[in-house]
Formats: sequence, structure tokens, C-alpha cells
Amino acid sequence: MNANAGNRGEVAVIALVGYAHAVSHFFHLMIPPLFPWLMKDFDLSFTEAGFLMTVFFVVSGTGQALAGFVVDRVGARSVLFSGVLLLILSGLALAVAQNYPMLLLAAALAGAGNSVFHPADFTLLNHRVSVSRLGHAFSVHGLSGNLGWAAAPLLMTTVAVFGGWRMAGLAAALVGVVALLLLFAGRDLLAVTPANAASAGGEPAHALVSAGSAAGFLRSGAVWLCFSFFLLSTAAFGALQNYSTASLQNIYALSLASAASCLIAYLLGGAGGIVVGGFIAMRQAQDRIIACGLSTAAAIGLLLAAGLAPGWAVLPLMTVMGACVGIAGPSRDLLVRKAATQGLGKASFGRVYGFVYSGLDVGLALAPLIFGPLMDGGHFNALWLGVALLQGLAVISALRVGRRAR
Repeated sequence: MNANAGNRGEVAVIALVGYAHAVSHFFHLMIPPLFPWLMKDFDLSFTEAGFLMTVFFVVSGTGQALAGFVVDRVGARSVLFSGVLLLILSGLALAVAQNYPMLLLAAALAGAGNSVFHPADFTLLNHRVSVSRLGHAFSVHGLSGNLGWAAAPLLMTTVAVFGGWRMAGLAAALVGVVALLLLFAGRDLLAVTPANAASAGGEPAHALVSAGSAAGFLRSGAVWLCFSFFLLSTAAFGALQNYSTASLQNIYALSLASAASCLIAYLLGGAGGIVVGGFIAMRQAQDRIIACGLSTAAAIGLLLAAGLAPGWAVLPLMTVMGACVGIAGPSRDLLVRKAATQGLGKASFGRVYGFVYSGLDVGLALAPLIFGPLMDGGHFNALWLGVALLQGLAVISALRVGRRAR
């Protein structure tokens, strides 16, 4: 009976944290679907509109690295609540914006709110979910993020069409309010104190941590390798997210609708891959699972760059590519866990996850700077070569982390 209650408690924790992660990804795309309205009403250029997301990711990346220290000091639950509150404020700021600086404020608030989720979420999952279920927990976490991405354009665009973009901002704030209420209702399930974190699982902290050196984890080579892995793999995703539609149109003479469908197929394939990845992630060789998935994805990227695939094959190839990347997701999160626990102790979860996952924001911020000029120059095939190169380098980083862990 107690075991069943414990199982239900873990499932509830996974569900709550997964929902919170979906909401954070929803706010990634709170503003971009509204660009047509915002550009018209505020007379913005594409550069000015795009800079709103640059602000989002710069604030998020910086805040994420810092939020991990706060999580380790005051606990993940309080930090998570604070993040959701900031997301609510960002929606309200968007709804009442009167000029471009107020739009920048909305983007900055959303980035600050987003910054807390990875260190808080993974700290909660690692402390409140048994090791045997962590693969599935990380799978749900990744899948929920993808669902949040999918929900945002649908809701924001629909509300803006019928009620205007200000009403869409209010709708986004309401999404945050619902999340905060649910998290507050399940607050007892999310209680992880710093004292509990330090002793959980019986894993002693490394001397660097126990001696009070809060930044001692930065002397771990595995942590820096994980950071580089996130930067490289996410820069590849950012390139696909931003430019794959235009690139496929030019290489394969696809219509806009067909090229956009290929990107959707990639995202749906990624979601399915995450589910499958959750079942195989608890194997000991997470680095090899990652290497297999990303290497296959890189090979598909090279094939698309060569322009040799028939046009009808592009959509299934993109689906398989997304699935391979998705399969690697849960194993990636477990590999970071190894980097956090080996020699550093569970008391360092927040700071390690916060720093490592800030590489995600750096990669997304750098992708337009790297690939935008290539696209402007008409080098559409180079996009896929660059994606394959980044994924190949990410494989090398993952294998080196795995070798250190073993």
C-alpha cells in the first residue's frame, strides 16, 4: 500500500513537473507568432522583431546559469513558483505594451521566468523520482516541452485573429496562472529542501562542494563537455527551426506548405523519439545511444545537403531525423545526471543543471548569427552541412562525457 502510494506520488511529481516544463516552452513562443501584428502596430523591422527573441535567450541563458545556485540554496519548489510568476508578468507586460521598450521588457521577463525551469525541474525529478523511473521521467519532461512549443502558435495565433494580440498576451498570462495554481495545489509533492538534497541517495558531496566552493563544479571537465554538447546540438536545432523551410524550398523546389510540413514532421518525429528514448535511456551506455541517434541524424543532414533525395522523400527523412534526435533526449539528461553526481554529489544538481542547460540558450542565440548570413548569401545547402557538422561535434562531446563517467 505504501509502495502504491509512493508510485502514485512519483507519477504526480512527473506530471506536475512535465506540465510546468510545457508551460515554459509555451512562453518560448509567446511572442514570435504575434510578429505580424506587432511589426504592423509598432512599425518594426524583421531585425527589431527578431531581437526580441535575442533578448529572451540572453536573459534566459544568463539567468539559468545563476538560477542553479539559487535552487541549491533555497530549494527547487520556491524557485519554480517564482519562475511561473515571472512568466505571468511577461504575458501581462505584452498585453499592455505601448512601445518597443515595453515589448523588450515582456521578452526579458519571459526569459527570466524560463531560466529557472531546467535547474528546478531536474532537481525535483532527481530527488522525488526513483532511479528506475528517471528515464521515463526525463522522457515525459522532454515530450511536454515539445507539446508546449506546439500549443503556443496555435493558441496565440487563434486568440490574436479573433481578439487581437493584446488579448493573446492576456491568454498567455492565464496559461501561467493555471500552472501556478496546479503547482501550488501539489506543493507538498514538490518539497525538496537543501538539507534533504545534500543527503538524498546517500551520495556524498565532493570536497569542492562541501568545502563551500559553490563554483567548484566548474572545475569538472565533464560539466564543460555537457555544456558544449548542449550548445552544439541546440545550435543545430535552432538552424533547422529558423531556416529549414526556406532551405528545402530552394534545394528541392518544394512549396511553402510542403517545406513547412517537413519541419512539422521533424518536430513530431522528435516527440515520438522522446517517448521511445525513455524506454531505452536506463541502459548504461547513454553516450552510445546519443551517438547512434545524432550520427544517423547527421547522415540524413548530409544526404539532404547533397540534394540527392527525391522531393517526395524529404518529409519522411525529416521525420526520421527528428526521431533520432528525440531518442537521444532522455539519455542526454541521464548523462548530465552522471556528470552532476560523480564526484560532485546531489547537492550540486541545481547549479550543474543550470549551467549545463544554459548552453541550450547560447546555442539558440548563436544559430541565427551563424546561419543567417549563409541563407542571405543563398548558400542553402550549407545549412544542412552545418547542421551535420554540429551534430557530429555533439556526438564527440557525448562520447567523451560517457568515457569520463565510466
